[in-house]
Amino acid sequence: MGLRTRRAPPPAAAFDDRAVSASIGTLATAFCVGGALTLLALSTTRSARNGAIVGPADGAPLMRAPLQVVAPVDLRRYAGLWHEQARLPNRFERQCAGPVTAEYTLLDDGNVQVRNRCLADDGRLDESIGVARVVNVPGQPGAGRLEVRFAPDWLAWLPAVWGDYWILKLDRDYQVALVGTPDRRYLWVLSRVPVLDAAALDAELDYARTLGFDVDKVVLTGK
Repeated sequence: MGLRTRRAPPPAAAFDDRAVSASIGTLATAFCVGGALTLLALSTTRSARNGAIVGPADGAPLMRAPLQVVAPVDLRRYAGLWHEQARLPNRFERQCAGPVTAEYTLLDDGNVQVRNRCLADDGRLDESIGVARVVNVPGQPGAGRLEVRFAPDWLAWLPAVWGDYWILKLDRDYQVALVGTPDRRYLWVLSRVPVLDAAALDAELDYARTLGFDVDKVVLTGK
């Protein structure tokens, strides 16, 4: 912002018009901010409630050990096209009936453009474009902990519009990746090839099970 200078008082009529406009603008701003804060509070409450019931499928004690991410991750090598092989059911992929892909493009500002595509039930191609940002992890430079947003840019200041994207396992050739969230509600197995070898997929899911993910509920998509 620049420095402000004092001006002569405007005419009374102009002052009244501006006062009315300012009041309307203030009310509109308060309404938007209040709605956003309510959304944030509801999202936080819902996340806390969901996180309280997450656990292994076999009824074992709830696993509360923090998940570890791969470090370091070279985002230049991680960028490119990935094919989804399996996922835990989620609301934002309910319409996907066929192959699912995720394409990552490294941007000049260090963020990553995310382009998700899938074949919907009605045969149309469904596409979502978002952005991912790196989350700094103390003592782990280059850690594979990111946050993804598909909401408009003007909502980027809201924590609720950012979703966790943690790279939990990644082979040295950057060909297979296991991605999940710290509350263990979401999980994806990604591969550079459209169809991953069954033994390799089983190995990824077995590892996810040891982390506390309910892999018995996964949807296989790499067909």
